[in-house]
Amino acid sequence: MWPVGRIGVEYTFQQTQHSGVSQCAASDWASFDIVPMTQRKKKKTDDGGEDGAPKAKKTKAAAGPKMNKSVTDYSKLSFGHEGGEFNVKISSWNVAGLRSWVEKGCLEFLEHEAPDILCLQETKCTEDQLPEEARHIKGYHPYWLCKPGGYAGVAIYSKKMPFNVSYGLGDAEQDEDGRLLTAEYEKFYLVCVYVPNAGRKLVTLPKRMRWDEKFLQYLRDLDAKKPVILCGDMNVAHAEIDLANPKTNKKNAGFTQEERDGMTNLLSHGFVDTFRQRYPEQKAAYTFWTYMGNARAKNVGWRLDYFIASERLAGRVVDSVIRPGVYGSDHCPITLLLNL
Repeated sequence: MWPVGRIGVEYTFQQTQHSGVSQCAASDWASFDIVPMTQRKKKKTDDGGEDGAPKAKKTKAAAGPKMNKSVTDYSKLSFGHEGGEFNVKISSWNVAGLRSWVEKGCLEFLEHEAPDILCLQETKCTEDQLPEEARHIKGYHPYWLCKPGGYAGVAIYSKKMPFNVSYGLGDAEQDEDGRLLTAEYEKFYLVCVYVPNAGRKLVTLPKRMRWDEKFLQYLRDLDAKKPVILCGDMNVAHAEIDLANPKTNKKNAGFTQEERDGMTNLLSHGFVDTFRQRYPEQKAAYTFWTYMGNARAKNVGWRLDYFIASERLAGRVVDSVIRPGVYGSDHCPITLLLNL
């Protein structure tokens, strides 16, 4: 016989040749007792209670929304790549808040991926708010841009000090949030960008269209001088293959025809989507998943993050990879490997 017992989740266009400059004004245990059954039959009352006692109504606890996991088990990941040898590795990650990202231990990503340059977007953190761990990362020169209010924000961490770093696009309207950093190296320009979202009910789509026009001209001006490597959150899934549910999202921010045409236009001016160049038919390759509905575990996502390069660098791309197993944000990091 079993004994009685219990069973017991920013425009000011400025340049600098110095680093560190920021233009940032199981389940619950159910408890019960096991008691012997008696031979006596309980008498039921009209309300369903026993022996005259009203029957208690059973209430079901409301289940909270299933959230994406935020901790990475690096011991289970491989940071390999396809292709041959490389001598430049650049990683990009929309961190959805630098402070929270640091608190989740995401700096460990650097130990495993070991990029020569790390670009971050949506840092939402002015310089005076920077965690000490993010202010001084051993072996990297830091550059930050975020405006008061901390709405957007971008950052570049580079092992090799750039010749020059430029802050902003050069447009008062578009630079009010702090969305663009450009670092000049010997053989290329690196542009770290957080493109504005079209907004709920597409309220900021007109601003986004103005951004696309000015941003393309900015990139073309750079490309006329030396090759460009663009990385970051472009806030658009370019083709139907780039999101899980294209049919139901055609009127939503990130997949409107206007935004998709903007990306097509950019690529038609001498630029290449490095991931699709390498993997033109790969499906279910996403970089963003909403926090709700357990979307990441189900891989119901969008490819919003890109490495885009000047066409004349296309033959130098060794691989362009997505790291979906790395957690800590609603986006995952992406990495570009080149042989320059």
